[in-house]
Amino acid sequence: MGIKHWAVGAALVAFAGVGAFVYLDAGRSAAPESTFVLLDGSRQTTADLRGKVTLVNFWATSCTTCVAEMPEIIATHNKYHAKGFDTLAVAMSYDPPSYVVNFAESRKLPFKVALDNTGAVAKAWGDVRLTPSTFIVNKRGEIVKSYVGAPDFTQLHQLIEKLLAET
Repeated sequence: MGIKHWAVGAALVAFAGVGAFVYLDAGRSAAPESTFVLLDGSRQTTADLRGKVTLVNFWATSCTTCVAEMPEIIATHNKYHAKGFDTLAVAMSYDPPSYVVNFAESRKLPFKVALDNTGAVAKAWGDVRLTPSTFIVNKRGEIVKSYVGAPDFTQLHQLIEKLLAET
C-alpha cells in the first residue's frame, strides 16, 4: 500500500511540474521559419517580424468566425500599429486567391494578407487546420500566445500592450 501511495504522489508531483513548466513558459517558442507571399506578390519572412509585436492570423473567406472577427482584428491593428504592432493574415491553401483578393479589397484590410497556396506556411506553424488560428509573436520572434477560434479581444489588447512595453 505504501508503494502505491508513493507512486501516485510521484505521478501527481510530475504532472504538476509539467503543468507549471507549460504555464510558466507560456509556450514561448521561436516562430517557425516561413516565407509569406503577399497579395502584391512581394515576400516577407519570419525574420522580418522581429522588432515588432505581430498577430499572425490563419483564416479563410469561407470561415464564418474568421469573417466575424475581422472587424476586431482591423480595430486592433489600427489601435496599435503606430506603436510597433503588425498584423499578417494568412489565407488557407483551400481559399481561392480571387476570393481572398476580393475580401481584402472590399473590406479595405489595412494589414498584410498572404496566400498560402501550398499549405507550407500552415504546416510550419503547427500544421494549422482549424480557422481562425491566431498567433501572437513578440519582438524577439517568439510565439507567446496562440488561439484557436476568436480570441477574447480585451485580454488580447492587454497582452499586446504588455508585449509592446517590453524592450
